[in-house]
Amino acid sequence: MERSEAYGFSGAMSGAFLLSCLLFAAISRRQRGPYMDEVFHVPQAQAYCQGRFLQWDPMITTLPGLYLLSVGVVKPAAWLLGWTGSVVCSVGMLRFINLLFSAGNFYLLYLLLLKIHQKNKAVSGFQRILSALTLAVFPTLYFFTFLYYTDPGSVFFTLFAYLMCLYGNHKTSALLGFCGFMFRQTNIVWTVFCAGNVIAEKLNEAWKTELQKKKDVKISSKKGSFSDLTRMLQFLIKYLILPKNLVTLTALTWPYIVLVTVFFGFVFINGGIVVGDRSSHEACLHFPQLFYFLSFTVFFSFPHLLTPTKIRKFLLSLRKHPVQYSLITVISLFLIWKFTYVHKYLLADNRHYTFYIWRKVFQRHELVKYILVPFYVFAGWTFADTLKSKSIFWILMYFVCLLAVTVPQKLLEFRYFILPFLIYRLNIPFSSVYRQLLELAFYIVVNAVTFYLFLNRTFQWANSDEIQRFMW
Repeated sequence: MERSEAYGFSGAMSGAFLLSCLLFAAISRRQRGPYMDEVFHVPQAQAYCQGRFLQWDPMITTLPGLYLLSVGVVKPAAWLLGWTGSVVCSVGMLRFINLLFSAGNFYLLYLLLLKIHQKNKAVSGFQRILSALTLAVFPTLYFFTFLYYTDPGSVFFTLFAYLMCLYGNHKTSALLGFCGFMFRQTNIVWTVFCAGNVIAEKLNEAWKTELQKKKDVKISSKKGSFSDLTRMLQFLIKYLILPKNLVTLTALTWPYIVLVTVFFGFVFINGGIVVGDRSSHEACLHFPQLFYFLSFTVFFSFPHLLTPTKIRKFLLSLRKHPVQYSLITVISLFLIWKFTYVHKYLLADNRHYTFYIWRKVFQRHELVKYILVPFYVFAGWTFADTLKSKSIFWILMYFVCLLAVTVPQKLLEFRYFILPFLIYRLNIPFSSVYRQLLELAFYIVVNAVTFYLFLNRTFQWANSDEIQRFMW
C-alpha cells in the first residue's frame, strides 16, 4: 500500500467511524430501551455479564457467540475504566460492540478488495477505498450497527475467515469460521465456501493443464458453450474419482472438514440447526428466495448491473438462445408456483420493510409473482455476467453456497442476504469511479431515509403503548 493510499484509507475510516459515533449517540438518545429482537439479546447478554451462564431465553435461535464476546469486551473495559453499576452491560454499552465490529468490517472489506483484485493494476487506491467505504455503509448491514443484533459480528468473523483463507491460513480461517458459526449457525455455509475456494483453485489449475494437453480443443475455463460445459463436467468427475486427488484436497481443507464435522455433530445432538424457538424457523425448499436475492442484488448494485450495455447484451443473448431462456422461464414459473411460502411474520409484522413490499407488490394480484419472472431472468443473467472473470469452479461453489444459505429460509428477511451479497460484490470487477460514486451516493440516500423513518416516523399498535419504528 502506498503512503498516499494509507493516509486516504485512514482518513476515510476515521471519518466514517466519527460520523457513525454521532449517529449512534442520536439513535441511543431516541431509543434508549431494547427494541425488536434486542428484547431477547440484551437480557441474555446481561445475564452473562452477571455470571449466569446457564440462563437461556428459549426464544433465542442463535448460539451465544455475541453474548460471550460482549462479556469478554465489556467486563475488562469496565474493570480498566472503573465503571460500576448499571453502565456495565447497559443497552448502550452492548450496542457499542457492534460499532466496533462495523469499524472492523470496514478494514476487512478494504483488505479483501486489495487481495482479490491484486492482479488488476488498473485499479487505483482511491477506487479501493471508495469501494470499501461503500460496502461498509451497505444499508441493510449498516442499520444494525446501531442495535444489539448478531449481524455485524457475524459478518466480521465470516469476512475475516474469508481473508485468512485467501492468504492460505486455513487453520486460522477455520477457527474464525467457528466464531462466525457461534454468531449464526448458517455461517457454516461460508466455511464450506472457504474450503470451496481452495478446491476451485486446484481444479482450475488441473483444468488448465488438461487444456494444454488438448490444444486442438479450444475451450475456456470461464465461459463457453454447452459442449464445453459437458467436457468440464466429465473432467470434474474424472478428477474427483482419483484417490490421490481426494487425498490432496483433504490435506488442503482438513481444518474446514473438522469444523463441518463439528457442525453435523451439533445438529445431531441439538436435533436441528436452530436452538430455542424452532416453530418459527422451519426449513423448507423456498426456491423463490433465490429470485428475491437476485432482485435485492440488482437494486443495491444497479450502477454495475443496470447499464445500457448490459441490457443490450442480454437482449442479444435472448435472441441467440431463445430455447434456453424459454426453458429457464418455464422452470422459474414452476418453482414459484410450487415452492412459494409466506411466513406468518411477513404478514403480521408491519415494522419491517418486507411487510410493505409483500403487501404492495406481491399481494396486489395472484399473477404478480409470475409477471416478475422476466425480470428475475434478466437479474440472473446480469448477476452471472458480472462474475465471468471468475473460474467456472468458483462460480459453481459460490452458487451452491448461495442456494444453501437462502433457499431453506421460509421467511423473506433481507438480513439473510447480507453475506452472499457482500461476497458477490467483493468479487466483481471494479467499475468506473463515476459508477462507484453513484453507488455510494445511493447507499447514503437509502441510509438517510432509513434512519429518518426509524427516528421520526414512529407509530403505535392498538393493543400496545410501546412506540414502534420502521426498520429493515
